[in-house]
Amino acid sequence: PATAASLTLGHRDGQGALQLGESLAVTLGATYALKYSIDAKRPNGGGQSFPSGHSSISFSAAEFMRKRYGWEYGVPAYAAASFVAYSRVESGQHYPRDVVAGAGIGILSSYIFTKPYKGWNVNVAGDTKSFGVTLSRSF
Repeated sequence: PATAASLTLGHRDGQGALQLGESLAVTLGATYALKYSIDAKRPNGGGQSFPSGHSSISFSAAEFMRKRYGWEYGVPAYAAASFVAYSRVESGQHYPRDVVAGAGIGILSSYIFTKPYKGWNVNVAGDTKSFGVTLSRSF
């Protein structure tokens, strides 16, 4: 989520910041409503296992970055979110069903609230023989 918020600042994307806020609010609301109404046991014996809050918020941010700014941001974000989900299962905090449900909640909320970015894009490409800068705008 911090990286997604930083991207909105870097792009000076106030609309994106609002969409991120909406997505995260819905993600957290749905996650905690389910946590407290279901109160499933964790593998370590604790409560409120279903769904995983870490997974839901991580995947919400990943889907926001993918849909708003493209796959070049989405792929690393999804990789990081997947590691978070894996670590929650590996550490005995959640069952796989918890992290899958959390991922679904996060992805769905950002998919619903996020629109593709329509601002200016600067791309730089080069090799040993050439260098180029592309400036483009989506409408």
